[in-house]
Amino acid sequence: MTVVAFDFDGTLSDSEMTVLLGKRCGVADDMAAITERAMNDEIGYAESLRERAALLEGLAAEDARAAFDEVELRAGAADLITDLNDAGVTTAILTGGFERGVAAALEDEGVSVDHIVSNRLPIENGELTGDVEGSLIEGTKDDALEALADDVETDLDETVAVGDGANDLPMLQVAGLAIGFDPKPAVEPHCDVVVTTMAQARDELVDEEILEAE
Repeated sequence: MTVVAFDFDGTLSDSEMTVLLGKRCGVADDMAAITERAMNDEIGYAESLRERAALLEGLAAEDARAAFDEVELRAGAADLITDLNDAGVTTAILTGGFERGVAAALEDEGVSVDHIVSNRLPIENGELTGDVEGSLIEGTKDDALEALADDVETDLDETVAVGDGANDLPMLQVAGLAIGFDPKPAVEPHCDVVVTTMAQARDELVDEEILEAE
């Protein structure tokens, strides 16, 4: 059984969750700058995520929920996920982003994936604490992909990883097929193929005989 694992922010979605959250408390530009440095592998991902979460301390939970409700899948993503599910492929989202935003975007399109590995922003007294929790803060996506492959009894050689940023490098480097979705310059050399649309990603999966041609 083939596994296809997607990054979320910048890949399945062109929304950036921390920026949407940052707009709610006036720190969107700071968020975007930190994110860009992390995606270009200029600072460690865990450090960048903690810096961004700290900027959100005190944001009302209702404002956070409103921001997550703005998260959307990019054009063609829902169709691709549906096609993979219909083909019996195990689908996964491995993201340093936040589970509430992923869930909101999937629910809005009426699609689902088999596995989601993500992080969380804890809330106390109706406000974000400025902390972040989850397995993909210090943990890396290669470990997550390997655990998923073991769980469904699939070799890593039979997996596909799709991502764009530096924190996707670990899974791109161990997957059987590494698809870069409009990847950052530091990431592109590690991709087997590069695409810029979900339609192109589907074409690559057809070429690999994971999906059938339409």
